[in-house]
Order: sequence, then C-alpha cells, then structure tokens
Amino acid sequence: MTVQGRRSSTFTRLLRHGFTDPSAAEYLLAVPEMASVRGDSVLLDALGATADPDLALRGLVRLVEAHESDDRQVLLDTLIAAKPLRDRLLGVLGVSEALGDHLARHPADWRVLVTYESADLHPGVAEFEAGLAEAHDVDTLRIAYRRCLLSLAARDVCGTADVAQTASELADLATATLRAALAVARTSAPEDAALCRLAVVALGKCGGQELNYVSDVDVIFVGEPAHTLVHDHHMAGEDAGDTPKTEAKALQAATRLAAHMMRICSETTAEGTIWPVDANLRPEGRNGPLVRTLSSHLAYYQRWAKTWEFQALLKARAVAGDLALGRDYVDAVSPMVWQAADRENFVPDVQKMRRRVVDNIPVGQVDRELKLGPGGLRDVEFAVQLLQLVHGRSDASLRSGTTLVALRALAAGGYVGRTDAAQLDEAYRFLRSMEHHIQLFRLRRTHLVPDDEADLRRLGRTLGLRTEPVGELNRAWKRHASMVRRLHEKLFYRPLLDAVAQLAPGEIRLSTKAAGQRLEALGYADPVSALRHLEALSSGVSRKAAIQRTLLPVLLGWFADSADPDAGLLGFRKVSDALGKTPWYLRLLRDEGAAAENLARVLSAGRLAPDLLLRAPEAVAILGDPNGLRPRGRDHLEQEVLAAVGRAETAEIAVAVTRGVRRRELFRTAAADIIGSYGTEESPAEEDPGALVDRVGNAVTDLNSATLSGALRAAVRRTWGDTLPARFAVIGMGRFGGHEQGYGSDADVLFVYEPREGVSDQEASRAASTVVSEMRRLLQLPTSDPPLMIDADLRPEGKTGPLVRTLASYAAYYRRWSLGWESQALLRAEPMAGDVELGRDFIELIDPLRYPDNGLSDAAVREIRRLKARMESERLPRGADPNLHTKLGRGGLSDVEWTVQLIQMQHAWEVPGLRTTRTREALAAAHTAGLICEEHAHILDEAWVLATRVRNGVMLVRGRAGDTFPSDGRELAAMGRYLGYGPGSMAPGPTPYNGHTGDMIDDYLRTTRRARAVMDELFYGAV
Repeated sequence: MTVQGRRSSTFTRLLRHGFTDPSAAEYLLAVPEMASVRGDSVLLDALGATADPDLALRGLVRLVEAHESDDRQVLLDTLIAAKPLRDRLLGVLGVSEALGDHLARHPADWRVLVTYESADLHPGVAEFEAGLAEAHDVDTLRIAYRRCLLSLAARDVCGTADVAQTASELADLATATLRAALAVARTSAPEDAALCRLAVVALGKCGGQELNYVSDVDVIFVGEPAHTLVHDHHMAGEDAGDTPKTEAKALQAATRLAAHMMRICSETTAEGTIWPVDANLRPEGRNGPLVRTLSSHLAYYQRWAKTWEFQALLKARAVAGDLALGRDYVDAVSPMVWQAADRENFVPDVQKMRRRVVDNIPVGQVDRELKLGPGGLRDVEFAVQLLQLVHGRSDASLRSGTTLVALRALAAGGYVGRTDAAQLDEAYRFLRSMEHHIQLFRLRRTHLVPDDEADLRRLGRTLGLRTEPVGELNRAWKRHASMVRRLHEKLFYRPLLDAVAQLAPGEIRLSTKAAGQRLEALGYADPVSALRHLEALSSGVSRKAAIQRTLLPVLLGWFADSADPDAGLLGFRKVSDALGKTPWYLRLLRDEGAAAENLARVLSAGRLAPDLLLRAPEAVAILGDPNGLRPRGRDHLEQEVLAAVGRAETAEIAVAVTRGVRRRELFRTAAADIIGSYGTEESPAEEDPGALVDRVGNAVTDLNSATLSGALRAAVRRTWGDTLPARFAVIGMGRFGGHEQGYGSDADVLFVYEPREGVSDQEASRAASTVVSEMRRLLQLPTSDPPLMIDADLRPEGKTGPLVRTLASYAAYYRRWSLGWESQALLRAEPMAGDVELGRDFIELIDPLRYPDNGLSDAAVREIRRLKARMESERLPRGADPNLHTKLGRGGLSDVEWTVQLIQMQHAWEVPGLRTTRTREALAAAHTAGLICEEHAHILDEAWVLATRVRNGVMLVRGRAGDTFPSDGRELAAMGRYLGYGPGSMAPGPTPYNGHTGDMIDDYLRTTRRARAVMDELFYGAV
C-alpha cells in the first residue's frame, strides 16, 4: 500500500473513532513518546468512546510528554492493560481541558485514578480531608484540591456516581477544603487562633449538599471568645464591664482568620484558583461585619432580616471551624426559617425575588441561561424552597437543604403530585448534568449553554447522546426546560385542586389546612372562599370539570401574580358559571394560548373590566381573537351602530343596542390597556406609556362619538323619520374634542343647528332642542350598561344659555360677549357627530377666536394667568392633597394643559402644527417650532401622560372615576401593577404607602414637581 493509501486508511479509521480533526490526531499519535501505542486498537477504541476524542488525545500526549521515559512507559503500559484506569483517565481528559492542564503540570497525579478500583467507593469529608492533609500553603492546597477533583470527576464521567452523588461529593470536598484553608490560616496566625472560636456555616448549594464543579461557596461566619480567653479574664478578676472588650478582641481575631481563609480559597495563583468564598449573605451584606457573635446574628434576624435571608438560611449547615458553635447557630436560626411564611410581606417578597432574578439576565443570554432563565434550575429550586417554607412550618419532614430530597418529601406528603415530582426530578437531574459538564470543561463558573458546535458536541456525548449529539442535546434540553416551565406553575396549584377533589385510592391529598396555608402564601386573602370556588369549578366527572382541572393550575398562578388574586378567582367563577354551558368558552381558554392568560389578567386587575365583562360574558371571545384587542375605528363603529339603530323598532331599543356596543368596546379598550400594561408570556408590556394613553384616549373618544351618532339617529327617527327639520352637529369639547377621554369621562359638547331650506327658525330650533333632550334621556336610561353623560356647560352663557344655537347666534355671541376662557376652551373643539358640513362651518367660525392673529395681547395673557391662579386656589376639592391631585394638583393635567394652550393661543396663527385639539401633539409642535426646549417638552409630556394613566388606573381598579390615588392597600397595589411596578412588588399594609407603593408615589411627586417648575417658568414667566 502506498504512503498516501496508508494515510487515507488512517484518516478513515480516526474518523470512525469519532475524531473531528484526523490530521491533528495523526500528528499527535506520531510523536515519538507515543510510539509504543501508536497502532494499538485498544487505545483508539478507548479514545473514541470519550466525549471528545481530539481533546482526550491532546491531553494524553501532554501527560505522556510530561513524564520521564521510564515513568512514561509505566503509564502507557498500565493504560493499555487496565481498563478501569483507561476509562477514567481518558474519560476525564475527554471532558475537561482544565484537568488535562493540571495533569500536564503534575503528571504523577494520574496515579490517583488507580486508587479507586471499586465502583462503589464514594468518599466523604473524612476521605477528602485525608487527601488534603499535606496542604500547607495556597499552592499545595490547590494542587491537592485538583487531585481530589480528578478522582471525583472520573467517577462522574464513568457513571459510577449520578448527578446527585457528584453534587454531594463536591459539597464534601468543599467542606474539607474550607477546613484545610482555615487550618492554614490558623497556622499562620496562632495568636488570633488562640483568641477566638470561629465557625464557618455554609449556605446555598454547599450547605445543601448539592454543589457545582465551580460555584461561589456561600458562607456565614460566627465568632465567640475562646473558652481559654474567657477563663483567663475570669481568673484575672475582671468584672462584667470588660466582657465587651474581650468580645471585641476575639471578633477582631476571628475576622482576620476568616478573611485570610477566604483569600486562600479565592486568590488566583500559578496553580489557578479553587472557588470564591462569598460571605455577602451575612447580615447587612457587604456593609455588615464579616464575623458576628451568635447573639448578634440572632438580634439581627429577629429585628431586621428580610424574607430572602430566611430563604437562604434554609440550607445552613456547619462545615468548618468550631462545629459545636456552628451547630448552635443552625439550631438557633432554624425556628425563624420555618416561621418566615408567617411574615407580613412573605408573598410579595418571594415573588419579587424571582422576578428580580429573571429581569437581571441580559437579553442576549436568556435563551442560553441554564440556571436563571425560564424553565431553568432556579425555577425548580425556587419552587421547592417556597413550598418548603410554606408547609415546613408544620411538617418537619420537609426541612432538607437538598433540592431533590426535599422534592421527594413534598411528593411523599402530598404537597406535590407524585407524577409532577418525578418529572421535575428527571428534568432537574438532566439540567444539573448539563451544568456540571459545561463547568467541568474549563473549571469556570458559568451557566450559559455554549453556542459553539464543538462544545455542544462534546456536551451531548458526555450525556450519552452519541447518534446526533448536538441535535439530540438541544431537543432534550428544550424538552426538559419546557417541562420545568409547565410544572413550575402546576407544582403550586394542582395539589390545591386535589384537596377539593375525589382522589383515586392510595393518592395523598393536601389537607384543608395545608391548602389554606399555601393559598395564603401565594397571596390569597380568603383561602376558605378560594377553596370553595375551586371545588365548585372542578368537582365532578364532566368534561367541563376535566377541562377546568387542566386550566386552573395555570390560572391560579396568573391570579396570584396580581394584586388581588381573590377577585380574579371569583370573577373567573362568575364568568364560568355564566358561560358554563356554552361549548366554545372552555375550548377557547384551553386551545387559544393567549386567551386564558388575558382573561386572568383582566379579571384580577380591578373592578371595571370584570364588571363590563360580567354584563355580557360572551365578550370573553375578544380575548382569544388575535386581533380582538385592537380598537375599532370611528367609521367602523358608526357603521355598526347606525345599522343597528336602523333595525331597531323603537328609540329605546336602538340606544340600548348602541350602549351595548359601547360596553363591549369599553371592555375591549380596558382589556387591551390592562394587558398592554401588565404584559403576558406571548406579548411583553408596552414600553411607551404615552402610546397606551393615546390608544385609550383615541379609542374611548371614537367610541363615544359613535354612541352619540347612534343616539342622534335614534332621536331623529323617533319623531321625524330619516330627516330632521334642521341640519344638526355635535361639537366635542374638552377631553372629548382632544381625543383624550378616559373610561369615566363625560362627553363635553356644544350643539349647533341650521334650519333646512323652507323650515322656519322657530320650527328648526324646537326640533334641535327636542333632539338634544331626547339624546340625553336615551343615553341615561337605567340599564346594566354604563351611561354616557352629556355635559353642555361650556356653551355660551353656560348653564343659563340655550342648549342649541345657530351658527349666526354663536357668531354674534362670540363677537360681542366672548371671554378669554371661552376662546381657550374652543381650542379643543372638534366635530364629533351629525352634519359634517355644518361641523366644518362651525370650526371655520371659531378658528379666528382660538388662533387670534398676532397672538394674545399682554392684557389677555394676564387674564389667563389670573384665571389659572384663581382656579388653583378655589377649585381643588376640600381635603385633597394638592401634590397628588392629578387634575388640579401641582404639575398635574391642568398645569400642563394651560401651559400648552397659552402657547397655542400666542403662536398658532403662525405655527400651523399648533392648530390641534390634542395636548401632546401641540406640545410636540411647540418643541419642533423652537417655542419650548426639548427638556421642558419631555418633562411636561411625562407628567401629563403619568397623570392621565393614574386617572385611567383609578377607574380600572375602583370601577369609578377619581383624581387621586386610592387609599386602600390592595387598590393601591393594583395601581402599582398597572403603572408598571411589577408583580409582587406591593402588598396591603398598615400604612397607605409601603414598599414599592412608596416608590410609585415618590415617582409621581418627583415627576409632577419638575412639571410644575417648568410650568411656572413658561406660564407665569415673561410674556
């Protein structure tokens, strides 16, 4: 065979054994040191069986080259002869570049893999301590640690230890390492060692016996004076007043020892690092003392500790130093841990912790984040810990610091479904195996799944996926992550249904007390009623009950994510009762991904939207339509309303139908506003609050305009058929004309008419007046639909003037009697219903009044300022906080609108962009024209949008209009959710403003304070 033929054969052979770079492999096998095994099929087969044959061969060649010739041959001979060693050594070299580096620096350490011949041998702390016994400084400790890690990784890679055993061994090795590091520190400072007792308590994964290969080791230090020091002071006759001095001296010594121990483990040397020792979970975090006495720890936890600190203490375990002192610490804090669920803010605290973790993941890493991302390890750990805290109060069997042990205990006690627990156990083991082997490659702390093809291939093969490693790995990972996401919700809520259901023989149910505790922990204020609703919804063997049992675990989670879970569940029961026999209802919620979550958000966000929905529950279909939340335009709405009016037999029926359309569209708008503010899994929250405000303002204005058109047509048909004796138009004023209406806004209007040809002025006037009266009557008839109030008080002569006027009458009044405030009010005038041409004629009539040539005179400006100042002092309701009133308060709607309107009246004659009825459009035009700087425009716009959103939020939450923040705790919390302060960030408390509720109020005060300062400068400043 030619040289080329032999080379081709070698290439084929190497490829068949799994090498991805046969050229490099051939070169490595050809180095002189490998001569004795170059053609050995046993070696090639063993390399091919590793996760990464190329990496394993490179590591082996480096190890062989690091030996002298005699030792080299011993290694190679042993490697060929002993399969257990061959599997362990090559297995480790095929997964860990870092351990390959260690063996190249310390080639004799391969012999440690010969020691563990028994597959059943799993070392504990004592064995690891023996392996670290000769470490006397930083570098020798690192070398000994890596040597121990080498044997541990070999058991992992070869399958001798499963992922839970590996995590436990890693925690034991960390325990032995902390003890060795503390011994080195004590040896270097014997004086300090003699002065104090120092205990090292592990938290987190080390404390829970479930450590990763590379992870921060979370610890807390407890210090006390040494027994000998106390005895010496006593023998010296020192009184009790000297005790603090003794204690302080001991704590100083203990702090030096603790800091030295941390440096020994954390510092990077020529031998690398071990892992960081992190003491930031201690009382007061980084700002607190590194070491405290036991009594000081307890005083802090009793008075100041937050919920997350007790959650962290769940895994506390004494590991190093004075173990008796460490166990005293654990025994003392343990009762506090299991009482944490009784704390006032437990529910919002734990929700906030989870949300903060997810929100802090960089956007580009969410899809690769194995630990913290959706469906990641933290979801499992967080869920298990929350259930432990809730139910561990009364069930000591749940008090394990190890996630999988706790999960088994939860299933055994009926707190988690057995099938769910088994699936979650499988998913958690798979994800932890991925995490272990990602870290093992370079011994670096990371939780990101690699995106490099070679890294993914090695990872997949490590996990036993050999046919198509990358594709199989990605599919398995996504499947397990998806399962975790799904079970994460069901884990809390499915047992609640079992608690009120008939179970199969042998099944364990959650007790009523335990179910109530869980509901309370999840934010339900009335768990007894909640359980009653669950029973009513899910009991029985009907198909409807079966679907409800599928839906409710997820819905309960969405309700708990709101400020008022009880209201959400009650609303869902009412809707379900109303639509229970409708075949499409439950099918919609089950099959349309967004419908169920949208319904949950709407039902638990406040009173307005559920009230609108319950008056016509079939509107729930809107929530499942992909285009259902888009507002209908005015033309579309008018066409629907006028067609319905044309079919109605009476005016009352016509307007009832019209008001039904209005109710449906109000629900559509409110639902879109809530979902846009909260966001859902499929649709993130709208980031621009101004867009939400504009959407609501335009939608409600168009809806009310169509409603008036329908009422006008119905009133005309009642008496005159298709044609009124007068041309008639409705002019919108105020927020109506400005397209800025809220959910509870009245319709501010003016009415204008003109006699038709051949009709007398008297007859036309009488007809117009009759139409107005009939419209108002019809729109206020008592029905289940919300009324639309018509307010014509902005007409000439106010309440004492006629309701309707001709164009000529308006012209005469405005020419002779009009006041400055009336011209200002006309800035918002826009035709809304009726005769289009007449509406245009009215606008042509008033344009010279509202946009005067050459602007306003100095006297006119002074009069506007005087009126504004008078309004501020006289119109604010008694008892209202002037800083929090959204309309008339400091920096509120009135301040911004009067400032913008003054600019319009001064400059609209020369700046066409200012000729708009909309506040935000006029403000933007003023900035574009250079009449106001960008900073001032932004400040005013921000305040106006915020004040408008608060008013909208009050109506959504309370079901009635208001201009100030609610005082009820739950309502205030719901306002916070609506304004974007996140789930779980607030809870009812003894004071109106607490936690992030206070942040919300502070933000409002800061925003409006800045707006008032700008208003003072622009409005009350120089002309």
